[in-house]
Amino acid sequence: MKKITLFLVLIIAMSKLSFGQQKEIASAKPGVKYGKAIVASNAISVAKLEKELAHKNAFNGKIEGKVVEVCKKKGCFITLQRNGEEPIMVRFKDYGFFMPADIIGKTVVVEGVAKKKETSIASLQHAAKDLGKSQVEIDQITQPKNDISIIADGVLVIK
Repeated sequence: MKKITLFLVLIIAMSKLSFGQQKEIASAKPGVKYGKAIVASNAISVAKLEKELAHKNAFNGKIEGKVVEVCKKKGCFITLQRNGEEPIMVRFKDYGFFMPADIIGKTVVVEGVAKKKETSIASLQHAAKDLGKSQVEIDQITQPKNDISIIADGVLVIK
């Protein structure tokens, strides 16, 4: 009987710990900040970022863009809209924060480091899976991609 009681107490304690560690992600409304607190001043557009990276390998600063996708599993990345190109992947430094599902369509400022890099087939397929793409779409990813990637310290919703 003591073993059963001890087991039940242990199960209750573990469930409380696991639920206690899950934070509620704030809804994406103008002015809401995720990660490091940032301000929107001096942010460049995604188009200007592309021009900056045309003649250098990295950009450190703020970028403004419209969110077109968010990781469906837990909000571990977003993508920013580009004209005529695949969206830019934005991940968060040390997985320190996550995005809510309602951030799609919002204009945000992200602060961090943007780099040109080659993304492996495995990483592209993993991201497609996290975005909820079909297996057929995932299987069509057969080449690595040279693109821009951002590691952000903070995100500010503008509108």
